[in-house]
Amino acid sequence: MKEKNTLQHLFLFLKGIAMGAADVVPGVSGGTIAFISGIYEELVSTIHNLNLKFFSVWKERGFLRAWKLYNLRFLIILFGGVAISILSLAKLIGWLLEYHPILVWAFFFGLILASIIYIGKQIKPWNSKIILAILLAGFGSFFITLAEPMTSPDNHWSIFFSGFVAIIAMILPGISGSFILLLLGSYEVVLKTLNNFRESIFQGNWELLGDSVLKLAVFLIGAVLGIKLFSGVLTWLFKNYRNITLAVLTGFMIGALNKVWPWKEVLSWRLNSEGEEVPFLEKSVLPSEFLGNPQLTGAIISLIIGFLIIFLLERIATKKAEKI
Repeated sequence: MKEKNTLQHLFLFLKGIAMGAADVVPGVSGGTIAFISGIYEELVSTIHNLNLKFFSVWKERGFLRAWKLYNLRFLIILFGGVAISILSLAKLIGWLLEYHPILVWAFFFGLILASIIYIGKQIKPWNSKIILAILLAGFGSFFITLAEPMTSPDNHWSIFFSGFVAIIAMILPGISGSFILLLLGSYEVVLKTLNNFRESIFQGNWELLGDSVLKLAVFLIGAVLGIKLFSGVLTWLFKNYRNITLAVLTGFMIGALNKVWPWKEVLSWRLNSEGEEVPFLEKSVLPSEFLGNPQLTGAIISLIIGFLIIFLLERIATKKAEKI
């Protein structure tokens, strides 16, 4: 594995920040950011190669040799950025979703729209099987967005399962782990746990800190098992059925656009963990049919900004590849 210099480590950390930011909201996935920024294959292969033999190499050849052989510096720097991003942005995202939901969803609608175009461009060549895969995945994803979210109890088994499933989505380009958490009914629980963890440290509330650490540990155990089991499958799929895999991901994102459509009509409500009424079932409506201020101009600007972020990342990645 070629050594990276300090500047490359900084850029890798910033890519982790971007991945974490993407995974906080049920929109574009961190996997998409990794894919566009050119580190996706290294990420998946590094996770796939990581196993308990690390300790044997450590014992026989030393820690530094094992560290380099398993590319742990790459993982530590990248996931360090992801963790810092998630912890620092959880509170902000929660506030934005509460007070500026239309602008937030429009922004992520633009992100996903640009991601569809970007990932779709990787499919070569196009044929009837590719189109069929996109259509089937698109319809399947669309109907998933219409499904009634599960009311997930705030218990350890539920949190473990949520981590196991969500992490699989988080490393797939196009599929948001937060979106999966939302469908499982665990998004609010995880977001609240992250906020409690951060606030308990600043407030010195050790009881709250202990509860938050335990829940996060259970979630991370589920995530580690999920990502380890799935990374091998994902590596095999991209190696042997790359076009079909990309087509399925593209179709899934097309159908998932319904989930992040900015204008919704609330069909039913539920009480969250703090006793507040929040939307439970919603349906997408046109801005003209939206009850309230549709904020059309602001939404269009937010959508364009989201679209341009992915577009610019693609331009940067393309220029970098041309130099190589």
